[in-house]
Amino acid sequence: MRKVVSSGQPTIKEIAKRLNISVSTVSRALHDHHSIGLRTKARVQELAAELGYERNQTAIFFQQGKTFTIGILLPELSEAFFASAISGIEDAAYSNNYTVLLGQSHDDEAREKQIIQSMKHHRVDGIIVSVAKNTRNYEHFEMLRQARIPVVFFDRIPNLADINSVSCNLESGTVEAVDFLLKKGHRVIGMINGPEQMVANKDRTNGYIQALSKHRLKYDPELIVNSDLTAAGTTTAMQHLLSLKRKVTAVVTFNDYVAMDAVQYALKQNLEINKDITFVSYANTPVSGYTAFPPAASVEQFPYQQGQAATNMLLDILNGKHALNDYQKMIIESKLVSH
Repeated sequence: MRKVVSSGQPTIKEIAKRLNISVSTVSRALHDHHSIGLRTKARVQELAAELGYERNQTAIFFQQGKTFTIGILLPELSEAFFASAISGIEDAAYSNNYTVLLGQSHDDEAREKQIIQSMKHHRVDGIIVSVAKNTRNYEHFEMLRQARIPVVFFDRIPNLADINSVSCNLESGTVEAVDFLLKKGHRVIGMINGPEQMVANKDRTNGYIQALSKHRLKYDPELIVNSDLTAAGTTTAMQHLLSLKRKVTAVVTFNDYVAMDAVQYALKQNLEINKDITFVSYANTPVSGYTAFPPAASVEQFPYQQGQAATNMLLDILNGKHALNDYQKMIIESKLVSH
């Protein structure tokens, strides 16, 4: 087929002019409308192909009231947990003809707000969010609610009423983790939790207390310490736990990265891992298996499934299967994986 040279991006008007027909006829022919004869359709579609005509997606989106784009906001793309979650999100989105606009907050509240504002301006149809560890003010999410842009939170859920969320059952996972250590003979078990504002901290603490209660052991609040999840924060947490009068022989850490930092500190204190002190963690990231001293066990939180479920929940809202104010909450069961 001979390629027709056109100046600039070819338009419907140009096709109409070359064929000496109306713009509306060209438009209907390109949309395969039943009112246009087969011969005219063939002429229009053939010339459109020769010119390299592409439909104006912006106009199509305007007509449909959608951009078929989902915004994704995560704390850190470099973490294996969130990389797996992205795979679940993208697989679910692309199978439904949606593309994703990706952003990372680097666990900074100001950056999180800026990205949310940018996604709103880009007219995304909806947003999937795992909130930054330092976020305390949630006005930017209320702004989305007022703009009628649906949001689904996953993994890191804000302390807000009336939200859509997908999370893992960290309470039952913590019960399993502490049970695992108690069955190995540990009686003084510390816990390194996340920043105080993180909602999941309560679930972890509740699971910790439940496990102790099952074994008729007294809960000592000094054994649970908060951390900002940095290496320095983990060092401070370990210093506190190891300074207690009761000798801590095991620690449940916020995730595998915190466990690795805790192990490094313990080694510097000449402690023998899995003899003087044992670590159990969350996330079950593959990278921990390549370290010299991986956690003795880790709570699998199924990030791929969380991401996939969050996307399907959002798509249900966008497709009218759930009303904007019909808030959904899904909890995926965790699983302790022994290493």
